[in-house]
Amino acid sequence: MTNNNPYNLIPLKPTGRNETNSGNTYSPEDMIKIYEQQFLTQVPDEKLKEFPSVLKGFYDIDDNTLDICAVVFDAVADSCIIYNHKVKVGDYEILGGLVTEELAEGDGYEVKGAQAYTLECKRTFLINDVEMPYQFNLFVHGDSYSTLTKKESLLEKVYWFVSDGFEENLLGDPDNQESLESINEALASSGIREMDLTTIYELVDYIEDSIIDDDMVEALNTLLDNAE
Repeated sequence: MTNNNPYNLIPLKPTGRNETNSGNTYSPEDMIKIYEQQFLTQVPDEKLKEFPSVLKGFYDIDDNTLDICAVVFDAVADSCIIYNHKVKVGDYEILGGLVTEELAEGDGYEVKGAQAYTLECKRTFLINDVEMPYQFNLFVHGDSYSTLTKKESLLEKVYWFVSDGFEENLLGDPDNQESLESINEALASSGIREMDLTTIYELVDYIEDSIIDDDMVEALNTLLDNAE
């Protein structure tokens, strides 16, 4: 502890200044950390009144930021805290090179004459800072693409649990199907607390929305340009 940081607050780097230049702005993830410290920092009763001003002063935040719930809720959405499971997108990896695919006539693809390719890829996700791989096959034809997820890692099994349908998992062969219980057992072995069915579905929605980002598209376009 120091006089400048009497509560051991987390040093964070601002992303810029707000519109009125009266305080720093922070990334959504860091905004959540600042917000959480209001509730997690142990403060003596006689210091409670001065703690918010110390918090705001340490981060050079304007007086309204921590008092506006919408700011925090937006930060929660952007950082994808799904029912208190902090889920974030990690790095991607392209495994190998483009594989040229031959399309038979009548396959029904709208872009005729465009070459089709497949590419093995991997995206890392983090749940409560635990890295979890997610490998998939990317099929590219013209301006469109689709993905086919592997069935090996835990996140991949979670995807197929949702994709195959909850009822099918209950009715299918238990030796070949994942269940909510088996998924939660695997999560627990990685130090991640259990998820209910709604959370599992939210997690898969987030994976599908985040599996391909701008950096990956740029790398993919470079590969496609080189192949043509």
